[in-house]
Amino acid sequence: MSTVVSPRIDAHLHIWDLDLSEYAWLTPDMGALHATFTPEQARRELDTCGVERAVLVQAEDSERDTELMLDAADRHPWVVGVVGWVQLDDPPTAEKQLDRWQQHPAFCGVRHLVHDDPRDDVLSLPAVRRSLRVLGERGLPFEVPNAWPRHLAATAALAEALPELRIVVDHLGKPPSGDEHWSQWRRDLAAVAAQPGTVAKVSGLQVPGRPFTVRDVRPAWETALQLFGPDRLMWGSDWPLTVLVEGYAGTWDVIATLIGELTAEEQAMLLAGTATSVYRLGRRSA
Repeated sequence: MSTVVSPRIDAHLHIWDLDLSEYAWLTPDMGALHATFTPEQARRELDTCGVERAVLVQAEDSERDTELMLDAADRHPWVVGVVGWVQLDDPPTAEKQLDRWQQHPAFCGVRHLVHDDPRDDVLSLPAVRRSLRVLGERGLPFEVPNAWPRHLAATAALAEALPELRIVVDHLGKPPSGDEHWSQWRRDLAAVAAQPGTVAKVSGLQVPGRPFTVRDVRPAWETALQLFGPDRLMWGSDWPLTVLVEGYAGTWDVIATLIGELTAEEQAMLLAGTATSVYRLGRRSA
């Protein structure tokens, strides 16, 4: 493995506080993950791998979660971006929330937990489309988590319908763990990548109970490189989800091995350049 370049931005990091919010998806049966994770804990993990900065990403569809992350950005200069939440199916409310969030220089994007939304057609609802059109007008990217199988094809349709909206596919859409559905996932991801306004995150590829090794990750990694190219990919740890598998450092070691196979210019894009461009991270330092 060649030396992996710096600077490094973790484009997908979470914090949460169980005393502050509900996090309905985060139940006691998730073991070590069912705990509060603070910016101070995150900073220690970043330091172990020489990662200088990070973008915090929402973990709950609530204002409280966004407020928690923006407060962390106020207290910790290494938090260079916050991807928060707005009520997409209520455009007037969404605009008011955006007016509020955009007063903070760290606010850089919007995400909605589509995989927890009971509506299969949530991305095509007229009200949601109106709100997303406003995001495009304001230059804010929209992130889609865990999109496959329910929402990855819909994400491609959304990108085609709203070409002015920058769309970020988290976790490569969550590729299937077996071969049975791999071809369909790849076709759906390819349809997203065919839209020029889309990018994807190499993040969240850990599967509890399965090894997280270079060999296991390589098929999804090489698919992402073929479809998007390094200049439309960004790396994110998905910490603290990593506590269920190899930990932050163990996850980084696997990804760093794969990234180390790229040229220095390609590494720079994947580790910092794409995130800086998509989230317009230079605004805060300026």
